[in-house]
Amino acid sequence: MVSYYKTVANRLIEVDSLMPGCWISVVDPTAQERKMLIDDYGLDSDFLKSSLDEEESSRVEQEENQTLIIVDTAVSEVQKDDTLIFYTMPLGIILTDHYVFTISLRENKVINDVVSGRVRNIQTQFRTQFVLRLMMNITASFLVYLKQIDKTSSAMQRKLHGAMKNHELIQMLELEKSLIYFSTSLKSNDVTMNKILLNKIMRGKFIKLYEEDQDLLEDVLIELKQAQEMASIYSGILSGVVDAFGSVISNNLNIVMWRLTMVTIILAIPTMVYSFYGMNTLDLPFAEHTWFPTLLSLLLTAIVAFVLFKYKKK
Repeated sequence: MVSYYKTVANRLIEVDSLMPGCWISVVDPTAQERKMLIDDYGLDSDFLKSSLDEEESSRVEQEENQTLIIVDTAVSEVQKDDTLIFYTMPLGIILTDHYVFTISLRENKVINDVVSGRVRNIQTQFRTQFVLRLMMNITASFLVYLKQIDKTSSAMQRKLHGAMKNHELIQMLELEKSLIYFSTSLKSNDVTMNKILLNKIMRGKFIKLYEEDQDLLEDVLIELKQAQEMASIYSGILSGVVDAFGSVISNNLNIVMWRLTMVTIILAIPTMVYSFYGMNTLDLPFAEHTWFPTLLSLLLTAIVAFVLFKYKKK
């Protein structure tokens, strides 16, 4: 799907066709739309292909009069078993002489936020500022998801005591994996943004950076550093919690096995007593009294149960 947007009177509106100073949002384009982007709008085919590659890493590069910026965006999803997972998805930003294209393989929350007006001060005609505002929103979404991961982790920790189900453990492992993805993506985005910062010194090798955009770029870099630090801290905490979680589950399983063992031993005593008294070849005391095996079984069972429970308390 290809959509066109332009800022008019400080409001972002959707327009019917391509016009100067507009932003083109491309989401999961069809083969016909891809051909139109290459043939009619002159996008580099390799840039378009890279933007739609789920495994593409964050980077910035230039080809003739076009600049490609690929950044990782944060995504959350609830699976069928109610497990909450987080992962990253690349977003391609292509700048031409007059337009800004954003390209993604699937619906993207960052783009939806811009379209719905939740991101302020969007000016599509100022391409560099638009890209930086987009980067700020991408970084902010990482921070939101990191806080959500921390909140989910805390909720799982409260369920540690008495937990023996796989769901809690799977959820914690998914959160730990998500933090690894986030940490890697944030570092890559940081490298990409630093290249844009270096671009100022290199006098516009990638994109033209104006003086008024400098503060915005520095804010983005600060937010990226903060997100990296949060991801690192949460990852360390979660790693320790997962280890503790596994120990708790193992300990709870040992307790259950101990109880089952005690029950098995206690139930085996009457069986053994009646087995001995059921043998005609053995000359056992009080064999002529039918009540004696029952009394002996109860007495031995009580003694063994007392000894086992006394040992367990120690």
